[in-house]
Amino acid sequence: MKDLLSGSALGAARAIRESKISSRELTEAQLERIEAINPKINALVEVHREEALAAAEQADRLLASGAELGALHGVPISIKEAFQVKGFHSSWGNPVFKDAVLDRDATVVSRLRDAGAIVLGTSNVAFMLGDFGQSSNEVYGRTNNPWDLERAPGGSSGGAAASVAAGLSFLDYGSDLAGSVRIPASFCGVYGLKPSVGIVPATGFQPPVPQALPSDHVYQSAHGPIARSPQDLRAALALTAGPEAPTSKAYRWALPPSRHRELKEFRISVVLDHPAAPVSSEIGGLLSNAVDLLAAAGVSIHQGWPEGYDPERGAESFSFQLGMFFAFQGEPDDTSLAQLVEQENRRMAARSQWQRHFEGCDVFLSPSNFTAAFPHDERSFGERTVWTPEGEQPYAAQPFWIAPASLTGLPALSAPIGRTARGLPVGAQIVGPLYEDDTAISFAELAAEVLGGFEAPPE
Repeated sequence: MKDLLSGSALGAARAIRESKISSRELTEAQLERIEAINPKINALVEVHREEALAAAEQADRLLASGAELGALHGVPISIKEAFQVKGFHSSWGNPVFKDAVLDRDATVVSRLRDAGAIVLGTSNVAFMLGDFGQSSNEVYGRTNNPWDLERAPGGSSGGAAASVAAGLSFLDYGSDLAGSVRIPASFCGVYGLKPSVGIVPATGFQPPVPQALPSDHVYQSAHGPIARSPQDLRAALALTAGPEAPTSKAYRWALPPSRHRELKEFRISVVLDHPAAPVSSEIGGLLSNAVDLLAAAGVSIHQGWPEGYDPERGAESFSFQLGMFFAFQGEPDDTSLAQLVEQENRRMAARSQWQRHFEGCDVFLSPSNFTAAFPHDERSFGERTVWTPEGEQPYAAQPFWIAPASLTGLPALSAPIGRTARGLPVGAQIVGPLYEDDTAISFAELAAEVLGGFEAPPE
């Protein structure tokens, strides 16, 4: 059972369909593990035991009836607390919203349920999702990294990544504005995907306040799965992406196939360090070794950023776009029209540079962060720093490596590539061409054969 609980969501669904285990038995085992381990980690903040068991029994009845089953039939999962989940609280870690209970599901949640998944709990977040390195708030407290309880799991989807890594959930769904899927996935040793801009509906992802007006300002924030295998990322994306009505009446969406089926067919570009966010020696050797292993497996390796792309200038543009994102959410802003036009031109120029880059290569590989998981830091945001063997680095420098894909809307995932001498997981970021998410996912899937994939943390 332990191996099953640390395996893939698709593997669990297959075991249920083949009657090797019932959904009731699997859900009971999952709940027992949550009771034993979650108090130490605090990854899941709300668990509905009886509802989950009832849903599992219904899943077993459907299987026995011969009904058509979804891809995740009978598999227990969790959802980031910021999504609307019917019957669950959604506070965004804010005491003002701590009593809010939702009466509907977010689109992502309803689509996962339609695929047969059983939502048994919600995972912890940073206060108002405002932290990419840690997940702590006054409502639910602090989430610990399952590899080292004294260290952070990343944020703001830290509870999601910690839950999946610790075997408390087969799959979670997070959000990524400034690395909030990719950084926690790297820190916790799991796979996390930020999909291409706009392909996963955002309906039902908002604080529990009156419904905001619809907006097309969605090119920064993305929503994506966190899992223990690339195959699970692909399945979850296929189940949750695609247009909603009325847009769905105009077109249909399908995940384009990967450019290649064999690892040796891939052409990748690589950048492993930069003075703006120097990579710690604790993880730099692992990244270099990963590139060497890929080259030995026949992957064509090229060094460098896209022609014309300045990563520091890109990081500055990303910071500006973050400000505009929050301005659309009601934050005060004094940006002039001229500044907005200039920055929009920068953003679109960067997107064109990356599109041209992917004409000559298939994926771009870089660090997910300049560091592995660091000790909890309860100082104010501006006072925090990150220790590395080479010296202290600014806490706010962490999004440098995730900025290019966020600025341009490209699909990007973090994939585990090994552990430091301290035993902490390290992830590499794999960026793919726009709307070619499966190319990045397939590369991660094939690369796992030579780099290794998910490993369960010690009990």
